Amino acid sequence: MKLFYLAFAGVLYLASFAGDAFAADTMTIQLKTGPVVIELASDVAPKHVAQIEALAKKGAYDNVAFHRVIDGFMAQTGDVKFGNMEKGFDKAQVGTGGSDMPDIQAEFSKTPFVRGTVGMARSQDPNSANSQFFIMFADGSFLNNQYTVVGKVISGMENVDKIKKGEGQNGEVTDPDRMVKVTIGKK
Repeated sequence: MKLFYLAFAGVLYLASFAGDAFAADTMTIQLKTGPVVIELASDVAPKHVAQIEALAKKGAYDNVAFHRVIDGFMAQTGDVKFGNMEKGFDKAQVGTGGSDMPDIQAEFSKTPFVRGTVGMARSQDPNSANSQFFIMFADGSFLNNQYTVVGKVISGMENVDKIKKGEGQNGEVTDPDRMVKVTIGKK
């Protein structure tokens, strides 16, 4: 019987390490008001999440503006070509750029757009997502099955709520807030 308990304890010990190996990836966005932690949905949108992680690990998202922020709807960021507020920020073109990586085929899912959902921005072409993404301030069921969900905010939504809002229907922001630093980790 003693051998059984030793074997069982060994299995539990090994399982604790396996749990870490299968933990969900997270993306932490440091804002001026504090961190926002996003659980990435690699099971829902593996290609999109892989691209976001690659860009974050290269530091491509650091200092990128929240160029389009619509109160009660969403905050959009991620234009690594024209949105870096320390290198090459172009107010006239921010929101039209992406990265040097290829665009990604849509990975639509049944995951709904609710407060805290993170989705990929794209043009009219569903297969044009690249580096830009948005965080929902409120539910947006009209986006369901139209945009790829890549994650959800699991902490720091109060900091998302403090992002400087834009004006007008398009939500263009004068002197926008930025993602100070973006890192990838495990939950």
